[in-house]
Amino acid sequence: MRLVIARCSVDYVGRLEAHLPVADRLILIKADGSVSIHADDRAFKPLNWMSPPCSLRTEAILDAADPETKAELWIVENPKKEQLRIKIEKIHQDVEYALGVDPGLVKDGVEAHLQELLSSNIETLGEGYTLIRREYPTPIGPVDILCRNAQHETVAVEIKRRGGIDGVEQLSRYLELLNRDAMLAPVHGVFAAQEIKPQARTLAEDRGIRCVTLDYAEMRGLISDELRLF
Repeated sequence: MRLVIARCSVDYVGRLEAHLPVADRLILIKADGSVSIHADDRAFKPLNWMSPPCSLRTEAILDAADPETKAELWIVENPKKEQLRIKIEKIHQDVEYALGVDPGLVKDGVEAHLQELLSSNIETLGEGYTLIRREYPTPIGPVDILCRNAQHETVAVEIKRRGGIDGVEQLSRYLELLNRDAMLAPVHGVFAAQEIKPQARTLAEDRGIRCVTLDYAEMRGLISDELRLF
């Protein structure tokens, strides 16, 4: 990646034409060939850009009145012959660094993580709870967690990041099927999510399903009880 802070003007020539007058800006040139021009505001959105594939070439700007000028014209062009023409009047800083291959965004708090954490901390559901197994198989799909409560009764747990009516319906189907098994019945239901929609909570409670709101940070041990006022 190359980062250039320069005093420049920019013209976009193509299907639409746009002009940026002379000002100090950040020019970002990535390894994929993309070029974007940024101001010191507007968050992440560039003022103008050229997406890959594109090429970059530079030309010296000759000025008879100022033979010592170091002005350059950077021409960024894509296969459609659209151009981003950047007139560089002065470069304040030019830094290049190889970042390497990025592993990509790993989302935290997805349902698989919640399931793993809850199974490892099953007493989050209540004192005396014990784990039977994760991904308990049924003919209509696996139940996220099957466990026992303090009364040694079977409990089926459906886990969602955001709990909606569909999740309650899914758990209801599991409960209907599991309660046909004399070895497991009676089977109770727990609908667990980081956020449960009011309609889903109403439907669950109407069907005798307990709702539990999961605190992901607390389950990971990121929140200390010492920091709590109450």
